[in-house]
Amino acid sequence: MPVANLRPFTALWTSQASSNLADGVLQAAAPLLVATLTRDPLVVAGMTVVQFLPWLLATLPTGAMADRMDRRRILVAGNWLRAAGFALLALALANGWHHVALLYAAVFIAGCAETMVDNAALAIPPRLLAREELERANGRLFATQSVINTFIGPPAGAALFALAASAAFYTGAAAFALAGLAALLLPGLRPTGKEHEHRRSNPTTITQDIRSGWAHFWRHDLLSRVAFISAAINFFSAATGGLLVLLITGPYQLAMSSYGLFIAVPAAGAIAGSLLAEHVVPRIGGGPTTWLAALTPAVGYAILGLGNSTPLALAAMFAAALATSLNQIVVSILRQAAVPDELLGRVTAAYRLIVLGVVPLGALTGGLLGRSLGIRATFIAAALGLALAAIPLASRVTTQGLRDAETRPSPPPPLQTRSH
Repeated sequence: MPVANLRPFTALWTSQASSNLADGVLQAAAPLLVATLTRDPLVVAGMTVVQFLPWLLATLPTGAMADRMDRRRILVAGNWLRAAGFALLALALANGWHHVALLYAAVFIAGCAETMVDNAALAIPPRLLAREELERANGRLFATQSVINTFIGPPAGAALFALAASAAFYTGAAAFALAGLAALLLPGLRPTGKEHEHRRSNPTTITQDIRSGWAHFWRHDLLSRVAFISAAINFFSAATGGLLVLLITGPYQLAMSSYGLFIAVPAAGAIAGSLLAEHVVPRIGGGPTTWLAALTPAVGYAILGLGNSTPLALAAMFAAALATSLNQIVVSILRQAAVPDELLGRVTAAYRLIVLGVVPLGALTGGLLGRSLGIRATFIAAALGLALAAIPLASRVTTQGLRDAETRPSPPPPLQTRSH
């Protein structure tokens, strides 16, 4: 990576790493807090619903913001908003206010801010790096995310929670605050001069910007198809993820302290996938990678639901995380290479609306199934559902199709101007 580009990329990398640390700490602390307050599967799954509901409500407007505003400022503001929300929750817990509604409120605020940060952050690398550097850069970002967000953060969050619930949330708030400070080191990432002049001569509203980004996303058949594949993976991941703490502390009869292990081990798979992507994906191709990403987690859910072996369950989760991490690199490169920069924030938002918008629906479904069928049966149902969804969706994603889309970006749709 050229030295000229190293410093701004390092600032982005550092900001994302600190944000990932906060996410990892809270990923363990929040479910543990819920589990101490209730054993109702629907209420436990409700936290995931609240966390990802903003991706249905706010992602399209914040994606339009990423194409209109300085992306650096969005990263700063979004991270500091998350810091404030969890600092207030920690203060409430320290004063003895233990209630699920308080956690729901903090998680919802953080989710809204996350749509701002993620839509902007995913649109930044093409502004800092050349196309041939994106695969390695994305691999580093995702590997760091996997290491910190799920390998370092959750064990730390579980340990801090064991000391005091407020300690875990204060730590998460501090890490988000540091992420905002690191983002200040980025250069200004406003729309380019060409984009600015285009907007001055063809002014548009936020609504028109959202529509143009949405239209571009839907016109790109391959991008929309891989979005639905990722959505299916996330739907069933959410249906089981919220119940994982109940599975390991119930049927598997493990201590709550083991919850961090069930997050950390899959993280090792995600790390391996991120670091190996630049070597593995060119050899097996993007098409087979898509199949692996959809079917490997299905096998993992079946093992979790049917078995009793902790080592086997962890091995299955490791393999599933590795496969989905490889696919994450494939999809990110496709999106960043095939979409013009002036539309990247909005198209990223449209993509993530589909991919993450299903998460609250999946979590709600998992909670209802867990309450009516039981925890194990929910994991088995997820295995069958994901396998059935993968067959028609992944069959039309080919390696050659991915390569063609990356080398021949589709032009933006005509800009809809405001009537005068």
